[in-house]
Amino acid sequence: MSDHSAAHGHTADHKEHPTWKQYKWVAFWLTLITIVEVWVYYTPFQHSKLFPPTLLAMSVVKFYIVVMFYMHLRYDHWIFKRLFVGSLFIAVCTLLALLFLFGKLSF
Repeated sequence: MSDHSAAHGHTADHKEHPTWKQYKWVAFWLTLITIVEVWVYYTPFQHSKLFPPTLLAMSVVKFYIVVMFYMHLRYDHWIFKRLFVGSLFIAVCTLLALLFLFGKLSF
């Protein structure tokens, strides 16, 4: 390992960043999920009790994809992944609690 790579935190086991082909697939899936979100909003499903959790689940998936690929978290140290996942878990629990509190979600 050269002095230059050591100074910038690069190690021999450092994973390479995504290729353009991977970015195209990520963009495709984000676009597809967004289309489904908009479609779900304009259907009668909007009045279902499953509507808020469905949109929440799709938002979580999109958040995960953006963070992992566009923010390169997939290639960072494990501690950063845990910090993001922990924050996401807290946010999802908070949103679910609010959905229960306001009667938008009940089992």
